[in-house]
This record gives sequence, C-alpha cells and structure tokens, in this order.
Amino acid sequence: MIKMIFSLLLIVSSLSALVAQDNSGKVLMTIDGKEITRGEFERIYTKNNQQPAFDSVSLKEYNELFINFKLKVMEAEALGMDTLSSFVNELDGYKTQLEKPYFTDESADEALMQEAYERMKWSIRASHILIKCGDEALPADTVVAWNEINKVRKLALKGEDFGKLAVKYSQDPSAAQNNGDLGYFTAFSMVYPFETGAYNTPVGKISEIVRSRFGYHIIQVVDKKPDPGQIKTAHLMRAVPQGSSLEKENLEKEKIQLIYDSIMMGASFEEMVRRHSDDRGTSQKGGVLPFFGLRQMVPEFEKAAFELKEVGQISKPIKTSYGWHIIKLLETKPLGTYDELKTTIKNKVSKDIRAQQGRQSVLDKLKKEYRLTVNKKAFEPFYTLIDSTIYKGNWDGNKANGLTQVLFTLADTNKYYARDFAMSISKDGLRRVNKPLRLIADDELNRFIENSITNFEKTRLNEKYPDFKNLMQEYHDGILLFNLTDKMVWSKAVEDTVGLESFYQSNKNNYLWGDRVDASIYTFNKKEWEAKVKKMALNNGKKNLDLQQELSKFISKSKDTTFTINATRSKFSKGDNQWVDALVWTPGTLQVNENSGNFILVYINAAVAPEPKKLNEAKGLITADYQNYLEKNWLASLRNKYKVVLNQEVFNEMIK
Repeated sequence: MIKMIFSLLLIVSSLSALVAQDNSGKVLMTIDGKEITRGEFERIYTKNNQQPAFDSVSLKEYNELFINFKLKVMEAEALGMDTLSSFVNELDGYKTQLEKPYFTDESADEALMQEAYERMKWSIRASHILIKCGDEALPADTVVAWNEINKVRKLALKGEDFGKLAVKYSQDPSAAQNNGDLGYFTAFSMVYPFETGAYNTPVGKISEIVRSRFGYHIIQVVDKKPDPGQIKTAHLMRAVPQGSSLEKENLEKEKIQLIYDSIMMGASFEEMVRRHSDDRGTSQKGGVLPFFGLRQMVPEFEKAAFELKEVGQISKPIKTSYGWHIIKLLETKPLGTYDELKTTIKNKVSKDIRAQQGRQSVLDKLKKEYRLTVNKKAFEPFYTLIDSTIYKGNWDGNKANGLTQVLFTLADTNKYYARDFAMSISKDGLRRVNKPLRLIADDELNRFIENSITNFEKTRLNEKYPDFKNLMQEYHDGILLFNLTDKMVWSKAVEDTVGLESFYQSNKNNYLWGDRVDASIYTFNKKEWEAKVKKMALNNGKKNLDLQQELSKFISKSKDTTFTINATRSKFSKGDNQWVDALVWTPGTLQVNENSGNFILVYINAAVAPEPKKLNEAKGLITADYQNYLEKNWLASLRNKYKVVLNQEVFNEMIK
C-alpha cells in the first residue's frame, strides 16, 4: 500500500541527505495560515526529481501538485482522520520499522559479517571438554565449575591425553563415545562463544577457558584446513533400522556389497538405485541429494562423501545409523564470494547470539550519551521483595508501594523510580525461568533500564535525526492522503453507481467504438462440406436469420457423425480476429481459410458505424475518468475552502 501512497505524493521514499539551502527556513507559502518553508518544498521536490531542474516551468507545475497535496492533507486533519485508531495503528507500525536502524550498530554488524565470512573459509576439527554451568547458576556454583575446568585445563597443558581427559571429566554426554572429538565444523555450526574460542586457538594448542550458555569449555584444535564448500551427491541405501537383528544387518551388508560389485563391473549406478535403494524420497531420481556442507549429514556419511575427489567417483559401502550407503559425487561448489553470500550471512547473524552485539553497542553508547546513573541502594530492597511468585508471572508490584527513591536517571533530569520498576515487572506478567531470585532481580533491572533508554531515545529521534522526522511526516501525510482520496474519489467512483451512470450519459460520446464489422465465423472439420456451409452462411447472412437456430437445423440434417461445426456472430474491431481482419469489410464478402486441419469460413454481414460504447463495455475507462472528474471538483472546493498565499519573491529565488 505504501507504494501507492508515495506515487500519489510524488515522493520517492529514501533516506537521502537534505538539500542544503541557506534560505530553507524562509516561508514559501501559507495555506489557511499554516506556514510552509522553502526547505520543505525543495526537499520533497528534490526527492521526486532525481535530476531536478529548478526552472520556472517545472517549479510551477510541481507547485500546483504540491499545493493540491497539502490541501488534501489539511482537509484530512480537519476531518479528524489523524485521530482514528486505524490511522494511529498504521502509522505506529511504520514508525516501528523506521526506528529499527537507529538501534543497530551497522559498523558492528558489518564487522561480525566479515568475521563470519573469514571463518567460513576454514574448517576446524576440534575436541572439547565441558563442565556444565548454565546462565542461571549462582555465583558460588559458577566458581565451582570454573575451578573444575581450570584444573582439567592445567592437566591438558601438562601433556595428558586430551581424549582421556574428556572421557573422565567432560559433562558432554557424547564424550564417552567420541573422546570429545567434534569433527570438522565452520562458522555458524557452533554457538558463537565456542566458535570464537576455536577459531582463536592455533592448531595443536589448548584454548583459554570459554563460557557459553552450556557452561565452561576448553578446546583442543586438532586441524584447520580450507573449507571444502558444498557437494552434491547421489546415494543408494539399504536400510538397517535401529534394533535390527544381527541376521538382518549381515543380510543387508551382503546385499550392498553385491550391488557395489555390480556397479564396479559396469552396472548403471542410477539403475541400481532405482531397483535397490530403500530411500523412497530419492530412489526414483537416481538417489540425488541436495547440496550440503559440513555438519549437515551424519558424520559417517559426511566423511565418506567429502573424501570423494573426482566427479563421478563412487565410494565403497559405508555404514551409518540409517543403514548401508554407496555414495556418488555429482558436483562440487566452492565457497561463494562475500558479496554473493552477504544476504545469507546477514540472515544468519540476525538469528544468532552475535546479533545482540550490535544492539548492545548502541545501548552502551546511549548509556554514556544520557549519563546513566544508577542508585544501587534504591535497588537493594528488591532482593528481598522479589519472591517465588515471579516464576509464575504473578508477582505483585504493590509490594514496592513504600519505595519512593529514584532508581536511576537519564540526561540528568529524567528520573525513574523504584515503584515504576516494580510496576513494570507486575504489568508484563511474564513467567521467569527457574533461576535464583537474586539473578532474576538483576536481569529485570537491566531489562527495565535498557527498555527505558530505548523508549527515551525513541522520543528524541525526531530531534536528533532530521531524516527520520521528515520520513515520518511523509508517512503521516501519505496515509492521510490515501485514506481521504479513497473516500472522496476511488471508492466513491466505484460505489456511486447513480453518479457514474449520470457521468456516462453526459459524456458517452467520448467513448466511441471505431469502425467495426458485423461478421459470422463458421469453423468445421471436413473440406467436402465446404459448399454446403457456404450456402448456409450466404442464406443466413442475406436473410439475417438466427445463426444458432439455423446451425442446429443444419447439424440435425447431417448424417455424417464425424462432421463437426460451430459458429459465432459478433461485432469486430481491427485486431480482434485475424480472419476477419484479412477480409475487405464489404457486406456479403465470404472467405474460407484452412488452419491446422480445420476450415474457417468468415461472412461479412454488415459494416457498423462508430457508436458510443455501453457503460459495461468501457467501465474501467469511464470509472477512471469519473474519478478524475470527482477529484477535479473536490480540489476546486478545497481551493475555495482554504486560502493559499504564495510568497512569489521566495518562489522566484529557487529558479536557477
């Protein structure tokens, strides 16, 4: 809808820089006493014209459009349309979207995207040891977990076998089977803190202690090599469901080996897939799988697939948790350029924990800009006031009724009180995770501070960023313009059938048909019937008989069950029908044409002189003209209602 709004406004919605004008503050015109500056006019004019020509003709033409636009907006405001809940909600929706860029650090986001791309160029194989310690852990428990991982790290640094340490100490359940080995991975495969710890650790070394939402890790980087990109493969699978008997496993192993031997002796891989693969989703497509990269398949399949080096190469049978597979390499695709992958990386970053860094960077800057000052003493009572009811989302903020202290201030004069904080918790009614109450209190204070800073900044966007203010005004005016024009012109023209009919009757000579011809067209399938069809067509045309009635009589007399014929009579303009166009439009003209085994006979009944189109024959065009008529009259009434005074001297200053 907004595209329609701005086509009406003749405004291109962009955040282009303001036109620097020394005289931008001068009043260019007043409409009903409301002043409009030269700067506002030039800004909108420049947005609408990418190569603006400040000459008298173009400025005068645009000035009329600009005045019309302003008159409509002023009328909408006079009617109170800017106070309707539908308008307020729609504008708030656009405002929310326009605010987002001001709470994102684009430079920080770009750095994160570049960092991710550089990491995507490499695959890392690493092992890790985890000591669990969730975000909700108490400080004392955090210390215990940190001491434990630090002890294990010292043992690893002394040279003890990392795999054995993982089996003995790691709280990752998979460590008992894989000795802590995670295989190869790349960017976005692991949680961001772990990924960073791995990429910052040299091959063969032990990382510093890394904290993630799972707990504390130490990482041993085993290998680092260029990322292999993505590959496309096909596979043949013999399924061995979990819990199958040893007899079943051995039987499928023998089958897959026989199939493999047949392929090696020249049998078609694709044909063997169609005949023997248990993967129903791919078996009839030659076993083809989509492109995949690291950590997108089960480890055994991934390892075997990426070991294939030549397109067309086929692996030996390999076993996974799904059964036995034979894999064929079909295509390889290297990592794309940054520009090619930028959109994908941006989407991944936005859904990742690293996206919080850009927002946090903005919040940290705003805290400094507005000189955030927190009164820690005023917060102390909440450590006892916040109780277990907060877990169910029904903590009562009235428990803080007696608290009158200022909790924090922004910009020296904007005060936020302890009771405000309490009521914000009570009002949202959100269930809290089951973590220590003291940590919940700290989290809630931080959330309240950040929300308060965000809301305070939103109130100052108009003042701080002229582009934002101007764009919001354009959305404001555009929505009003759309809504009122729809009411006064577009919908009215459609719904006012009486008015439309009256307009048509007064102007129907503006909607004339051109020269037309009344013609009959007969289509039949047998050449030997041509003479009879001609005779019927001439008779029907000369006597002006009912075509369909005569056609029914003609068909009923026919004894040939394989003969088919149909006919139509209509008025045709040039371009409506190629067979009619090919004839001279003289009454009585007849011609037969052959087309794709059928025969087409055209008979010219009469020439049709130009005449007015009926309302339903040109309703779209007539409705559009009626809309223009309504708008013209409406604008005339607005010009009479609101006094427009142009400052000719200031207007002339713009002409270059």
